[in-house]
Amino acid sequence: MNHSNKSKFIAVTLLCAALTAGCSSKSADTSAANATAAAVASAASVSGTAAAAAAKLTSLSAAELADFSEKDGLTDWSADSSTAIALSGSGASTDGAGAKADGGVVTITEAGTYVVSGAVPDGQLVVDAPEDADVHLVLNGASITNDDGPAIYVMEADKTIITLQEGTDNAVTDGAAYADTTEEAPTAAIYSKGDLTINGTGKLTVLGNAKDGITGRDDLKIMSGTISVKAVDDGVIGRDLFAVKDGTLMVEAGGDGVKTTNDTDADKGFVAIVGGTFTLTSGSDGIQAASSIAIGGGAFDIVSGGGSAASTKTHEEQMPGGGFGGRGGPWQGQGQAADGTQGQAQSQGQGQSLDQPPEQPQSESQAQASSSSSSDDTESASAKALKAAADIAIADGKFTIDAVDDAIHSNANLAVMGGQYNLSSGDDGMHADASLSISGGTIEIAKSYEGIESANIAISGGELHVAASDDGVNVGGGNDGSAAGGGDMFAATDGMLTISGGYIYVDAAGDGLDSNGSMTMTGGTAIVNGPTNSGNGPLDYNGTFEQSGGTLVAAGSAGMAQAPSEASAQRAVQMTFPSTLEAGTLVTLTDGSGKAVAAFAPAKTFSSIVISSPDLKAGEEYTISTGGTASGAAKDGLYDGGSASGSTKVVTFTMGGTVTYVNESGVTTAPAGGFGGRGGMGGGGRGMNGERPSRGMATGEEGVGPNGQTGQAAPSGESGASAGSEG
Repeated sequence: MNHSNKSKFIAVTLLCAALTAGCSSKSADTSAANATAAAVASAASVSGTAAAAAAKLTSLSAAELADFSEKDGLTDWSADSSTAIALSGSGASTDGAGAKADGGVVTITEAGTYVVSGAVPDGQLVVDAPEDADVHLVLNGASITNDDGPAIYVMEADKTIITLQEGTDNAVTDGAAYADTTEEAPTAAIYSKGDLTINGTGKLTVLGNAKDGITGRDDLKIMSGTISVKAVDDGVIGRDLFAVKDGTLMVEAGGDGVKTTNDTDADKGFVAIVGGTFTLTSGSDGIQAASSIAIGGGAFDIVSGGGSAASTKTHEEQMPGGGFGGRGGPWQGQGQAADGTQGQAQSQGQGQSLDQPPEQPQSESQAQASSSSSSDDTESASAKALKAAADIAIADGKFTIDAVDDAIHSNANLAVMGGQYNLSSGDDGMHADASLSISGGTIEIAKSYEGIESANIAISGGELHVAASDDGVNVGGGNDGSAAGGGDMFAATDGMLTISGGYIYVDAAGDGLDSNGSMTMTGGTAIVNGPTNSGNGPLDYNGTFEQSGGTLVAAGSAGMAQAPSEASAQRAVQMTFPSTLEAGTLVTLTDGSGKAVAAFAPAKTFSSIVISSPDLKAGEEYTISTGGTASGAAKDGLYDGGSASGSTKVVTFTMGGTVTYVNESGVTTAPAGGFGGRGGMGGGGRGMNGERPSRGMATGEEGVGPNGQTGQAAPSGESGASAGSEG
């Protein structure tokens, strides 16, 4: 493989390490205001680093990494210049130089072309040639079964090329137990200690009854052919490289479907796929790389770990915290616990100060997650569809994935530049520990726990539809999961969600767009059908959310609802309704002339909606109406142009300078909800099952709201939601 091409991936991996190191949370004794400012500045820096990582990934080519050579495509042969190997029930015979038969075992000792035909019920094809030899094996209707070892065993050769002759069916089968049980013994029905290439247009069926199907201890390349593998453990292994140019690969494996295993050499362990058709059913990972994965095309149908239906991961319904600005007093009243029972009020003196976040109970599973790291993902318990220990770059391809674990997972950076994706996951649809960028493609995450997750996410293009039982798009702690609800929910991290283009539709039971750090939006369209429970919000961020472009519509419950920050250059309105509205109820925002600026029919019940559009102007009058019908074309509930008829006016108001908060009575202050600050585990805080703790403060303290407002202190006995005129 070309060293310079591989070094590109290595550079990204090193960049990822620097990126991860920069994502540490702020110290607990930093004030809330300073922590927010520091997080914003750091997030901008980290976002730039993440963009640099994405840029390096997008410059990669699967074909460059695969480094296909002229030898890899060699399929021609002639009877005059090759050695014939004939297999039969009684043994084998050879006609030509370089090969010797001993019963059913044929040993090849020289470079050359060998044409194999016939069937042997208990035999073996062994290649033991000089270390610089190229051996060309043509399977011309061959069937090889070995009861106590590999059917094809390449002990020594520089490169072995297996050609599947056009129009032929070929099969290799090993036994359930091998005679050689030493540490260096072969472990697959086809086992090569040197480079191995498979080409041709014929068919090959491989049964790995002992352990694996096909193993190449160096590079393993598939150029063409129809290959079916069934293995007790792993299907196909290329230790240093697994590369595919074309062909059809069908794998049914108890372990991993396809994998590389060299995790000690930075130049090796890559998976590079240019094209082909893949149908993979695996007990563990579908495609796993010890290093990085580059995909330039192909069609992938992958089911891992029994599929998403086998997942037991569920979303906990959550109750709201202690309010935005108003801090909960030392007695916060009786909040409703996660199980629906009334929680007891917390007595005075048990609350935490600003510098001390409330101590969260930790379940056994959370404790295990806390002690784990991204390296745990290399263990056999993993059942992801696509997984890389380093980076993943996907330029194109068609992916149909059903995974009990993450559908696409990188322990470093993930870049999606194109392709079609239909993903169902029992965990994350797409996950990257360090950074995740999407610049193209059509992505349908039909089922997930969290749709898209990374420490930094940048979306500049493509079309995304995300359904999640928890958060839709989540900027968290990379491989977090140790804190209740995932990640450190108190401190703003250095992470950033950046939306500069593309189309994003989210339907989430948890937070819709969620950043433990900050968000920016400069372009594109984002539509959020957020939670119906009050413990989450359509938008959720710990730092700031500055918007200067694009169209944003986010509807859901009001308990934790947030709007873009006051520092945004683009206007936005957040409407809180007096009661919950039914799914499908049309909400229309019209200007003074009666023209519809936005018309949206949420897919779920809602009591809050945020609308931000470049068409909104400060100082002008707008009206919010509900019900009726809208003309114009609708996509995901959002109407393009047209007008509404039969609607009922709720409120008319004058747009302010940045974010205008309204209810049925007119302009008001930011609603209660979200995170106001740290304090006692007050009413409505998340309980023992991973619910979000209250961010209420002790009596007499003043805090910063989610959009920069300052809330008044709550008198003793008042809840954070009721105290603070600008919470």
